[in-house]
Amino acid sequence: MPPTLSLVVPMFNESENVSVFYDRVRSVLDALDEPWEIVCVNDGSRDDTLHHLLALHARDARIVVLDLTRNFGKEAALTAGLDHASGQAIIPMDADLQDPPELIPQLVGRWREGYDVVLAVRATRTSDSWMKRNTAGMFYRLINRMSETPIPENAGDFRLMSREVVDALKQLPERRRFMKGLFAWVGFRTSEIHYERPLRHAGQTKFNYWRLWNFAIEGITSFSSAPLRLSSYLGVMVSLLSFLYAIKIVVDTLLFGNPVRGYPSLMVAILFFSGVQLIAIGVIGEYLGRLYEESKHRPVYLLRKRYLPPREK
Repeated sequence: MPPTLSLVVPMFNESENVSVFYDRVRSVLDALDEPWEIVCVNDGSRDDTLHHLLALHARDARIVVLDLTRNFGKEAALTAGLDHASGQAIIPMDADLQDPPELIPQLVGRWREGYDVVLAVRATRTSDSWMKRNTAGMFYRLINRMSETPIPENAGDFRLMSREVVDALKQLPERRRFMKGLFAWVGFRTSEIHYERPLRHAGQTKFNYWRLWNFAIEGITSFSSAPLRLSSYLGVMVSLLSFLYAIKIVVDTLLFGNPVRGYPSLMVAILFFSGVQLIAIGVIGEYLGRLYEESKHRPVYLLRKRYLPPREK
């Protein structure tokens, strides 16, 4: 039978978590008494993650394995999983068990009530460091002020989406993908379930602070043109201040005979204006880079091989 539920699980160097993840998820899904599949995306892992996935596929035909040609990143791996998921309800989740499988029955229950999207929202972020908690809060406040598409705070990729929602996501053509924003952009009737996020079962997170910073910039430039407008406003403000300062110099010279300030004031002005110009050029460069990437029309990901159930081969 075609699956009712599809789990989409991107994996990059998760060999320590594969077996434990499968055991916990299988016990939860079997108890639901619904046909299911798990779409595991090997995102160019350098350890033996693929070996463990193929062993599971040989034991259980409900395990679908997508092997990407290299590491394309989580957003691309998640896109690949959504493209190949065949269930009527699709649940993206991580393999490190920070997205607790025991929450799946509640997600399915809300879906049965008629909701198209059921968000799993973290009640707290106690499992994160102080720095990560505060920077995440700043990011959500900033992007929700800049963007016309509100992005739910403390909601990651862990959610349930109906087939209609996933089909809508597959119509979005962009290559540089910020999936949290795309999930929010398509809309549909949404509900929330709050939960406590546990620590990773094994291994280390693949997102350091530098990657999180770039991820935040990706999200802001994907769903807001406000930085471009801010650059224009900053330019107008600086020009106005420069004009007022020029008037002050003229008045001081004509009325009081004060000499024009020399080298120190000149260097400060040059460095200040140079910094403003570089910031504006950098903001424009971010958007121009996105246009350059989109114009090449490269695929989001490439598959080396698909390991499908016998009925689909």
